[in-house]
Amino acid sequence: MHYGHDLQFGTFITPRNDPPHAAVRLAELSEASGYDLVTFQDHPYQPAFHDTQTLLTWVAARTERIHVAANVANVPLRPPAVLARAAASLDLLSGGRFDLALGAGGFWDPIAAMGGVKLTPGQAVDALSEAIDVIRGTWDVDEHARFVVDGTYHHVNGAKRGPAPAHNIPIWIGALKPRMLRLIGRKGDGWLPSLGYLQPGDLERGNRTIDEAALAAGRDPREIRRLLNIGGRFTSGRSGGQAGVKVTSFDGPAEQWVEQLLPYVLEDGIGTFVLASDDPGTIAHFGEEVAPALREAVAAELGRAGAGTGAGAVGGAAGGDQGTTTDAAGGRIVASAGQVRSSAVRAKRRDGIDYDAVPPSLAAHAIEPGDAGYSRVKSTYMRGGSPGIVLQPGDPEQVAEALAFARRHADVPFGVRSGGHGISGRSTNDGGIVLDLSRLNAMRVLDADRRLVRVEAGARWMDVAAFLSPHGWALSSGDYGGVGVGGLATAGGIGWLVREHGLTIDHVRAVELVLADGSIVRADATQHPDLFWAVRGAGANIGVATAFEFEVDEVGEVGFAQLAFDASDTAGFLQAWGDWVVDSPRDLTSFLLMGGPRPGQPPVAQVMAVIDSNDPDTILARLQPLAEVAPLVGQEVRLTTYEAVISNASDAAHAGQGEPMAKSGLIGRITPEFARDAAAFLESGATYFFQIRAAGGAVHDVPADATAYGHREAEFSVAAMGSPRHGTSATWNELMAPHMSGAYLSFETEQGPEQLAAAYPPATLERLREIKRRVDPDNLFRDNANIA
Repeated sequence: MHYGHDLQFGTFITPRNDPPHAAVRLAELSEASGYDLVTFQDHPYQPAFHDTQTLLTWVAARTERIHVAANVANVPLRPPAVLARAAASLDLLSGGRFDLALGAGGFWDPIAAMGGVKLTPGQAVDALSEAIDVIRGTWDVDEHARFVVDGTYHHVNGAKRGPAPAHNIPIWIGALKPRMLRLIGRKGDGWLPSLGYLQPGDLERGNRTIDEAALAAGRDPREIRRLLNIGGRFTSGRSGGQAGVKVTSFDGPAEQWVEQLLPYVLEDGIGTFVLASDDPGTIAHFGEEVAPALREAVAAELGRAGAGTGAGAVGGAAGGDQGTTTDAAGGRIVASAGQVRSSAVRAKRRDGIDYDAVPPSLAAHAIEPGDAGYSRVKSTYMRGGSPGIVLQPGDPEQVAEALAFARRHADVPFGVRSGGHGISGRSTNDGGIVLDLSRLNAMRVLDADRRLVRVEAGARWMDVAAFLSPHGWALSSGDYGGVGVGGLATAGGIGWLVREHGLTIDHVRAVELVLADGSIVRADATQHPDLFWAVRGAGANIGVATAFEFEVDEVGEVGFAQLAFDASDTAGFLQAWGDWVVDSPRDLTSFLLMGGPRPGQPPVAQVMAVIDSNDPDTILARLQPLAEVAPLVGQEVRLTTYEAVISNASDAAHAGQGEPMAKSGLIGRITPEFARDAAAFLESGATYFFQIRAAGGAVHDVPADATAYGHREAEFSVAAMGSPRHGTSATWNELMAPHMSGAYLSFETEQGPEQLAAAYPPATLERLREIKRRVDPDNLFRDNANIA
């Protein structure tokens, strides 16, 4: 019996505390020797041992790749709600490298509900079952029902859930008795016995018991990994042993270990061997010689089995993620590599998505609604989402496979996300597919003399700024460091240096694109020039940009001003600020922000400005004319770096909620009429966020038809956020829209012909339609400012 799991190896190290770092050094050796897992027994009452949870934390911090686990956690002495949070915390801190193995332990008698009476085996099973419910319930942050576990031994009544771990932490159970084995079948993710405690036939009987219980609970037995603690020593000569009889302790050269371990994989379905040893030589020898040789032997056997005839499934299971085949010669059932997602995850899948058809290359980084990481990828910066699956490709070829998957799901929403900011809201959805490029985030210098750099689309602008800063370079890129490169660099990019250095798209020299049919192309001025034209301003309709080549600017220290004004005369201040911006030298770029009315308080205008100069006198000279317009109620002006200015975002996952609304427009100079109506718009309470960005200067220098970005004659970009409840759209259409001579779609949540016509001049739009007909005839990229 083989359950289809990739073969893994671990070590089982005694957590002795004298000398203090001995166990840690063995864990580091385990990682260096290629092991997947390091484990320690959990005996908090043993004074010669470290506390295991503390040791696991230290080991996780001292290693980079290897997973850590107790072998096994003593549940009676580890309250499950506390253990769940400790596990999730360590998993987050280690980047998803904590696994949870549980044991019934021998200290249940302190439980008050039992009045100090030692639990019977059946009661211990019930107590462990309740503990699993508490642990899983604590991790399930996407479940909004009241968290209640009304057990005999463990109780939860309304406790807060979370945090969610970084990955789907498996719960393995160390047990031998039938009741515990049936619990594993119902609720566990793995069985972890020790070979030395087993009798001949115990593995076969145990697997049968687990599989039957799993099937009865509606689970696939392949969900459950079979682990095995083993021991032994290496000698130069082969030891004796009756042919065909499995040994329980290994004694011989590496090749003999391989021969003797192989039946445990093929006949008993063992997917993980955990070597119990504190001897550095044994650990290194097994990891470097036995483990790779055993993997090769298993692959060869399964390859021969796959060439057999017939088909079947482990225990008759249904609903799995992989196919199975039967070895005609040996009768062993084998499955393709990879573990089936748990029934709990599968229960939360959305209709309309063929989850079993996710390409194998993407499966390891596909996140579903039931997965631990789902809460961190489902939403954007402002908008709540609940997609059916989030695919996170690691290279353009995987992007192409993701697009093929999306093409087969033409009836569900499809969003593309780079960094996840997504004010327009189109990079998440409800029940659809999201293609998340966050793993594509590499950067490198291509040509230092030309200041030519390559940046992948999933990087964030604060990371780009940090990468460029040591070279004395910068690239104007919006006003928020958490924005993803791909979305901004295909739309426009109105940033802190725009009046001096132009839009972000004006610095693109080439772009790597994956088209709707999966073709991977490089577009620049000579190769696919039509795509190069279109992607700079309308990229969301053309393909998935996976990397850009930018020619960046030399930028040293800059002045950054944050000023707050009493804007009681709102219209007058808006016009004065607009005149100041347009009439200033190009080394000044400024954004203005205002909110809705505040009862009993004057309106405040927050003005931010970057002056590309390291001379304090120049900086103050640029700001002084505005300082005389209205009373200053707050000010901060400092000499800093562009990196510091744009490093204004946290690394926290985006957790937007609801359906915010954003409206967008482009205007020329701020006229008295616009200022009057903008003041009325603010006074109406239709918006809580009203921003005007400078968008002129160097933007005018690029010919209007050079890119798909329209309306280069504009001086300002105007954006307002609100909601239908506040009548944002209707009030905008009444007061603001008549003044607009264009739109910037990155700040527009409403979609339709009117929005497209506002964003693109007629000739530009017709050219885009022709290109879209050629490269995306089936309109795969339909959910973001759709040019149909």
